[in-house]
Amino acid sequence: MKLYPCAKINLGLYVTERRPDGYHNLETVFYPIPLRDELEVEKSAHDELLVEGIPVAGSTEDNLVMRVVRKLRDEGHTIPPLRIRLRKNIPSGAGLGGGSSDAAYMMTMLNEMFRLGLSTEEMERSVASLGADCAFFVKSRPVLAHGIGDLFTPIGLDLSGWHILLVKPDDFISTREAYQGVRPQQPQHKLAESIQCPVEKWRELVENDFESSVFPLHPTVADIKRRLYEGGALYAAMSGSGSSVFGLFRESPSDALVGTFAPHFTFAATL
Repeated sequence: MKLYPCAKINLGLYVTERRPDGYHNLETVFYPIPLRDELEVEKSAHDELLVEGIPVAGSTEDNLVMRVVRKLRDEGHTIPPLRIRLRKNIPSGAGLGGGSSDAAYMMTMLNEMFRLGLSTEEMERSVASLGADCAFFVKSRPVLAHGIGDLFTPIGLDLSGWHILLVKPDDFISTREAYQGVRPQQPQHKLAESIQCPVEKWRELVENDFESSVFPLHPTVADIKRRLYEGGALYAAMSGSGSSVFGLFRESPSDALVGTFAPHFTFAATL
């Protein structure tokens, strides 16, 4: 069986308060995009994970898809040895949720293959223990996320027909680094309201709080956003805590524009 885990972008991201447990409450919109990994599973004589495509740091045993397998077995579900092939097309450390998506799609695949009988809500609760945004990918539908990014409210947002150009430089931005310089506060404009405005108005209304701390330390990332706007994007922003930056266009961005971002990773598609 094969599935294609999708990436997500953050449409706005506000760090609203620091919690007593040391985490931060956030407010953001998760929106799925058609940049996808490939995940294929079949029965085997022993467990095996083959990772292809974009290199992934860490051992295969620590990969989230293997952790899903172990978690389900620990919960009492009967799952035979598996041969798993994961082709990574979503870059890591990009704010795109690639690993979280792989985990959620793995859970939904195993639930179907071996008739585990898990409801959507049960899968969301189970996979959420592996990462705050994992549960989003069980449905992969636009949501307003709050809490630490693990509480979701469905929103009626449809960007069908818009064009996206996503650029991911080599810059690595740790979560700790991204939070440095961010002062938690309530946003000036409520995201749930701003996101319902025309995309053309988002540049004035929708922000990513992490840009204020990341851009001064990573001018390449800031420059990508500037160039996307110069190239005709009606809205551009860093996704999550970076380092990928995306632009939304009414018309498909030209090959010449896409080419100017070489040798960075680029992804252009129609939503």
